[in-house]
Amino acid sequence: MKQARIAVLVSGGGTNLQALIDAEQAGIITSGKISLVISNNANAYALTRAQNAGIATAVISKKELGSQTAFEDKLLETLAAAEIDLIVLAGFMVILTKRVTDAYSERILNVHPSLIPSFCGEGFYGLHVHEAALAYGVKVTGATVHFVNEIPDGGRIILQKAVEVREGDTPEILQRRVMEEAEWLILPRATELVAAAIAQSK
Repeated sequence: MKQARIAVLVSGGGTNLQALIDAEQAGIITSGKISLVISNNANAYALTRAQNAGIATAVISKKELGSQTAFEDKLLETLAAAEIDLIVLAGFMVILTKRVTDAYSERILNVHPSLIPSFCGEGFYGLHVHEAALAYGVKVTGATVHFVNEIPDGGRIILQKAVEVREGDTPEILQRRVMEEAEWLILPRATELVAAAIAQSK
């Protein structure tokens, strides 16, 4: 069976990457194979997770390369060399321009820790999202997996899952619940859905 070759782009600890690795090992992701993990941060623990799972890694630092253009040149070159079909952003802290999103149109996925269109767009990442949800007083939040285009959090939605906000939640507690009850479930499922469509077209 043909499989889509997947690259996961990470910047930090790699909990969503781990969810994807676990899902592949558990047979939830069968239409795709995680072939490469790329980080913009050489010290990201996500790279260790990838190495422990026997997945090839690469570090592409915008800081070292000096510009967004040089960074994207190297990124596109690395993806092409590894024959990547599908990109999953898993806590990746570099915004990709239209040049990259067009090169992989409807082949880049991102997980966002709210129910888009709430608490999304520029500036809404990490704990900021959960702080905003709590400040607004919503009773339900969640996570969204969507395609990536040139607008932050602007691409077509693939899957969403709601998570209850509880009395006494802090941003950290809510972040953890959204990860466990939503992100780690829907990111692998959405990855399999898109990988299956790509694999069929190969």
